[in-house]
Amino acid sequence: MRPATKSNKTFSLDKEILGEIKRTKGAGSESERVNNLLRSALDIERRASLQEEAAVFFGGVSDDRKERRAYEAATMRSWARD
Repeated sequence: MRPATKSNKTFSLDKEILGEIKRTKGAGSESERVNNLLRSALDIERRASLQEEAAVFFGGVSDDRKERRAYEAATMRSWARD
């Protein structure tokens, strides 16, 4: 992992969230714990977005077997010419 460039920023967090961060931080600092949680959350969000994009992209694929066989046959004829 590359070294982080640090920047100070102020955010408001719920007291319950702060309590969980303090409780689960382990040997590291609270800032490290928050950064790790945010990285994980952003990664999960990015993956969900990619899955949604893939679902939309592949959602337009035809389930028509007749159409698919015609495409396969045309492809085979094209390969046979080469």
